[in-house]
Order: sequence, then C-alpha cells, then structure tokens
Amino acid sequence: MTNFARGQKAKLADLGCSGSFPVLLNMAGIEVDIACFGLDANDQLSDDRYMVFFNQKSCPNNAVVLELGTGSASFMTDLARLPDSIHKLVFAVSVSSEGAMRQLGASSMRLGNAEFAFSGADFQDEKAVIVGELYRRDGLWRFGAVGQGFNGGLSALLKHFGGTEAEATAPAPAPAPAAKPISLSKITLEKRGDKVSLEKNTSGGFGRIRVNLNWNQSAQPAGPEKSGFFNKLINKPAPSNRIDLDLACLFQMADGTPGGVQALGNSWGSFTQPPYVHLEGDDRSGSNAGGENIFINGDQFSQIKRLLIFTFIYEGAPDWAATDGVVTIEVPGRAPVEVRLDQGNNASMCAIAMIENIGGNLQVTKLVEYFAQSNGKSAHEQVNDRFGFGLRFKKGSKD
Repeated sequence: MTNFARGQKAKLADLGCSGSFPVLLNMAGIEVDIACFGLDANDQLSDDRYMVFFNQKSCPNNAVVLELGTGSASFMTDLARLPDSIHKLVFAVSVSSEGAMRQLGASSMRLGNAEFAFSGADFQDEKAVIVGELYRRDGLWRFGAVGQGFNGGLSALLKHFGGTEAEATAPAPAPAPAAKPISLSKITLEKRGDKVSLEKNTSGGFGRIRVNLNWNQSAQPAGPEKSGFFNKLINKPAPSNRIDLDLACLFQMADGTPGGVQALGNSWGSFTQPPYVHLEGDDRSGSNAGGENIFINGDQFSQIKRLLIFTFIYEGAPDWAATDGVVTIEVPGRAPVEVRLDQGNNASMCAIAMIENIGGNLQVTKLVEYFAQSNGKSAHEQVNDRFGFGLRFKKGSKD
C-alpha cells in the first residue's frame, strides 16, 4: 500500500486501477455525507445526473455506483463508461451545521494500492472537504490527493462546482427548464415497492401537483445516421418510424369511477373539474427540454382514490435503456419525489408509479413494471388488468 500525502498525484495504471474498481472512503468520529461530483472540462457540474450521493446512488450507464455503509462509502467506478464530457470525478465529504471537520477521527480514501489518510487534526471549522479526485490528462486518468476544506457544507460544494440547489419550499413549479437545479433534498424511490407518504396541508389540499416525464434527449446513435427514436432525442426530423414517448395515467375517483388521461384518443382530462387531472400536451418532436407534464389539482385530492402514472412508446421500436427516463412528482412545499425507469427492456409500456389517497395523505409507490402486447391483449389492457381499474379498451389514435 502506497501512502499518499496531500497534493500527491499518480497515474491510475500505476496504482493497479483498471476496468471496474472501488473508491473507498472510511470516515470516523462524526456523521458525514459523502458524494462524488462528475465535472466537465471547466470543473463545472454541467449535468446533475453525474452527482452521486445518498439520494442519487448511480449515474448514467452505472459509471459510478454508490454503496453506503456506517461511516463508509464504496464508489464502484468504471471510467470507460463515462462520456467524453466528464473530465474529473471529485470525492467529497460534508457535515451538518452542528459539526465541523476538526471532529473527524482517523479517516482515509483508498483505491488500488493507494491510501490517503487524514483526520480532524488537518482541519479546523470547515463543514466540507474535497478528499481526492480522479482526473483525465493527456489521455490518461490520474489520482490526486486533495484534502481541501470548505466553510460551507454540501450546498457550498454544489455551488462551488456551478450547481444550483433547488429550494424545497418553492412555489408551484413551472415546466422544467433545459438546465434543472439539483435538489439535495429530493426523495428517490430506488426499488420496486418503495413508498413515500406526504401529509396534506392544514387546508386539506396539496396545491398544483406536477408529474413530469423527462428523458435523455442528447443520446447519439452508434454508426451511420438512422431514422427513428434517436432522431427524436437529438432534435432531428424523423420519418414515420420514429419513437413517440407519451406520459399518461389511469385514474379511479373516490366514488369508484375509473378513466384514463392520455394523448391517445385525445383524452386530455381537466384540472378544474373531474377527474382533476390534466395532460398538458403531447411532445411528438422530442424537442421540448421540459419533457411532458401531467398536472393534478391537489386541492381536490379528496375526490381522487388513486392514479397510475405510466408511459408508452406510441410509434417505433422500444428501446427503454436508451431513454434514461425519469418521472418527478413535484408537490408545492415538499421535496420532489423521483422515480427512474431503471429496468429497461423491449416492452412497449411502463407502469411507473402509483399515487394513492391514503387517509387524506398522498402516497407514492414505485412500480416500474413493463408490459407488451401478448395473447391478443394490448399493453393498455394488461396494465388495466394487473392493477384492477376495470376499464374496457378499443383501438385509438392521437390523430
């Protein structure tokens, strides 16, 4: 094991790090948050999907995957899976407002045959520390032991790298801009069946709830230029075999009345009258950076029993793995709830999440179940049967 001092650097190849390897941080003496920032050539967090921390434990293509322990973190890292836009991985720790880095016990960062040891004696009242970094120079990846302290915590680090922290108490959100702020307090439902319950306001409602579907619109196809799904993602005109990704929902009112809101059949719903659910529009071009939105009238949530949020590919060959799709449920004054479409296959439809009225509270459950036409039944019919909405279907069109 080679012991590194602050400021010391080495090529990863010389440290025995190749392929997929772990970056281990062991912290002692005080509870900390541990994060990895994926930065561009200007040392900026230009894509918040490459911040890996307690509420977002992996980045696209699983280039970095976090596993947390008690006072420790393992970042399984495969640099070959990173896009060319990511030039550096920075590993940092932070403490709450009550703590300070001088309270650290004997701690370390390890990768390959290298160890960088540090403790509270190396710091004073800093709230965060950049421990080390992996960076690309002259076509080679290298490790640098940093040990740089910051007076602010995780929020200050985020701002240092050009990120913006979303306010948990923001007013009813507008459609998402192209560059979204990252929320350190967002709730990510990671496994099928994971749930979160939001209590109703004292007024008895939830305000204007937004359900947003977004996906990777910058993916590039391999090989020669092709028509279809990828043309939509990179904002090029697509012929008739393009993929059209649609956000939709099934609903059941408190009195048992079922129905659906979707572009198929022009069933847009209504925000001000039953079902109090409205689909904003249908982005058939893929050019809208804000994705697609369903708005729920949370002040009428007592009239709703449950909503099944789903998406389907209306045209083209399914390729869920390429979409990197994510649904975000935003309730005014609450941390956003995120569900990622992380189990991609070649089915045509994905049941993403169930929103239920449980004693007046709003409960969100991650589903991420995929459905394809089978035995003469459409994917819509199978979703209906699987979750017991009792609807009858006929062939529809958006034109």
